[in-house]
Formats: sequence, C-alpha cells, structure tokens
Amino acid sequence: MDHQRLAMPVGEAMFTQRAIRRFRPDPIPVEDLRLILEAASKAPNGGNNQIARFLVVTDRALIREFGALYREAWWAKRWDDHRWTGPADIPVEDRTHRSAMGLAEEMKDVPCVVFALAEPPGAANSVLPACQNLMLAARVLGIGSVPTTLHAKVMDRFRAMFGIPEQVAFHFCIPLGYPRGQFGPNTRRPTSETTSLDRWGAPVPWA
Repeated sequence: MDHQRLAMPVGEAMFTQRAIRRFRPDPIPVEDLRLILEAASKAPNGGNNQIARFLVVTDRALIREFGALYREAWWAKRWDDHRWTGPADIPVEDRTHRSAMGLAEEMKDVPCVVFALAEPPGAANSVLPACQNLMLAARVLGIGSVPTTLHAKVMDRFRAMFGIPEQVAFHFCIPLGYPRGQFGPNTRRPTSETTSLDRWGAPVPWA
C-alpha cells in the first residue's frame, strides 16, 4: 500500500475540501478505497479503543435500494424541520437544501457509500476524527464526499438491508465518488465570529 499517494500538503487538502453532492458514476478502484480506509484507521480516538467501524458498499443493486431509503429519510427529516413534502416547498433561494435534495435524488447512483459505525456503541468523538481522515484522504485522491445522517423512521430497515446488528451504532453515511464539478474553495463564516479567546464571547486578536 503506497501511502505516499496522499502526499498533498495537508493545508491544500483542508482548504479545498468541500461538501460534494454530485458524483460521476465511475467506480473507485479497490486500492484507493483501501488507502482511504487505512487513513481513517489512523485517526486519534478515545483511549485507543478503536470503536470506529466502516461498512463500504459498492454493489450497485444495494446502492439503488439504499438510495430509495435515503430519499425517504431525507424527506422525513425535512417534514420534521419545516413541514416540507416536496421540491415545491423548498424556497428557490435556499441553495443548501436544494443541493442536499439533489443528493437525495441521486444517492441511488453514487459509486460507493461508506457507513461509519461504532462497536461497541460509543461517543461520536471516537468516530468523527476517523471520518474526517477518510474524507481528507478521499479529497487527496480526487474523490468527493459529504457526511450525512439517516432518519429514525428508516433505521430498522437500514439495519436489515445491510445486516447491521443492534449492538453496532450508526453515526454517518458518507457517499464517495469523483465529483461532477470542482473542489474548493468553500464559503465559511470568519473565525473571528466563531472563536473566543480566554472567555466566552471575548474577541480574538485577529478580529
């Protein structure tokens, strides 16, 4: 395994990483998937207990089946949050939700989906770093990703679909694929608005 293929400067990877929700159908080579998962396994985790588990799905028939479940879950969440039931309910200017809706429609066609799990069930702080490593490694290889979740409405069917035991906790669904579009830069709030120094609400020196 050639981890030197991940030699992109970490700053370039971080500052050009963005949520990718539109993917080409091209399959991801197995050796790239292995490298991405090896990078995930190197992330810090609580007590070195290594509870993060990953289920990698590349079977097109399974992904199509999951895509229908994901779409149902996405709209269930929109109903909970906004009482939206279809595309006409989403404001035209709401680009974020419209982009996410696009992923809900296209999940069935992505080349790979990774489910981030935990065994035994544990806090997300032992799974989140592994997911970020996974997505950064994917970015270096030219592969896009975005972390997403599922709605409680579909969890039993999701577990049955993939044979996931009850004692294994679900954390994230991460579609992977070569982007239709470009990586970064992205738009974020200034850190002077999201960071305090020494005391909550106190300004940082670069404000």
